Amino acid sequence: MSAAIKSPRRRAREFALQGVYQWLLSQAALTTIESQLGDVGGFDKCDRELFLGLLRGTVSNAGDLHIAFAPYIDRPLNELSPIERGVLLISTFELLHRPETPYRVIINEAIELAKGYGGTDGHKFVNGVLDKLAAQVRADEVEANAQQRRAARNGDQQA
Repeated sequence: MSAAIKSPRRRAREFALQGVYQWLLSQAALTTIESQLGDVGGFDKCDRELFLGLLRGTVSNAGDLHIAFAPYIDRPLNELSPIERGVLLISTFELLHRPETPYRVIINEAIELAKGYGGTDGHKFVNGVLDKLAAQVRADEVEANAQQRRAARNGDQQA
């Protein structure tokens, strides 16, 4: 997807990341963050409902979200960059609380956020953590996806 054509859902995740980043650094009130982001150019093109759900859900559940992904990180939580931490928080919230969104979509969106806003290899780290977390919290969905891939491979080999 080109930078010029972003879906409203992608924009919502980007704005949610900006809000979580701001909250991580300043502990500002959510109402202040929401108001400030609402004035940013392009905000009118985002899925506002998704943005609010992700921002509010992530911040209000941050402690539990940290606990959920902590077993899969290779360093202390305070050594994560604020971008990596923000992406992991938002994505963990989605994995745990938004079952209607396929886990692969959540992981792909997280990778794109990490590529767009994080350090050089931050997206690889985020991908590894979320793959392990998804296998734990969405085991049935992950297994069904693996079975579909195996069936498709076997079908290709027989053709």
